[in-house]
Amino acid sequence: MSKIHATAIIDPKAQLDESVEVGPYSVIGPNVVIGPRTVVGPHVVIEGNTTIGSDNKFFQFSSIGAAPQDKKWNGEPTRLTIGDRNTIREFCTFNTGTVQDKGVTSLGNDNWISAYVHLAHDCQVGSNTIFSNNAQIAGHVEIGDWVIMSGFANVHQFCKIGAHAFVGMSTSLTQDVPPFVLLNGNPAQAHGVNIEGLKRRGFTREQINGIRTAYKLIYRSGLTLEEAKVALQAEEEATPAAAEQIRSMREFLSIASRGIVR
Repeated sequence: MSKIHATAIIDPKAQLDESVEVGPYSVIGPNVVIGPRTVVGPHVVIEGNTTIGSDNKFFQFSSIGAAPQDKKWNGEPTRLTIGDRNTIREFCTFNTGTVQDKGVTSLGNDNWISAYVHLAHDCQVGSNTIFSNNAQIAGHVEIGDWVIMSGFANVHQFCKIGAHAFVGMSTSLTQDVPPFVLLNGNPAQAHGVNIEGLKRRGFTREQINGIRTAYKLIYRSGLTLEEAKVALQAEEEATPAAAEQIRSMREFLSIASRGIVR
């Protein structure tokens, strides 16, 4: 308990691993569970039904696990879950879920969340993402692994962003983004494949070329989305080295609920 600052207020019902550190004036509520080696900085509030994994770092002045900003919420016991090895910088706000959706807001592992990021109710965020300062994510949004959200990017509720996508600075998203796509603007426009990011993550030349071909089928061929799905199926079968990546793009077209940025 020597790692808990004397001015911190921790409810006796909270479950903190003995290795957790809590800084001055932080407040931790009764239904909070925090795993090993997580560091909670000063002036952080963690409340609600919130479960946090190991090796996370919370910087000062964040609000974690507060009630959803949704008028339909009526005190139901919804949740927030945060995985392992995440960095959450200053003034972030993460809300719990609602019963109108999954009932849980979720953040995976190894994410870098910069200052002033808002993660609204029922959002599902994968792992290895980077959210730059002031990225604002509305309710019910799904964001895949390795996505990069640049500063001041904002996402409309119920949007989906596929893995490895790159969202440029001050982009306003009101539609879904397929995997691997690079886009920016207000309104958002697609500008090709996130090639630099894929190279850094070890994608082969054959995989990147397959992704670029799939992108052209969706965005440059003049095909309807239904026609593009058929063409992607054929390309998937003809390009075994990139079949997994092409399949993920094709399958995304089937689950996109708000139409894709196109």
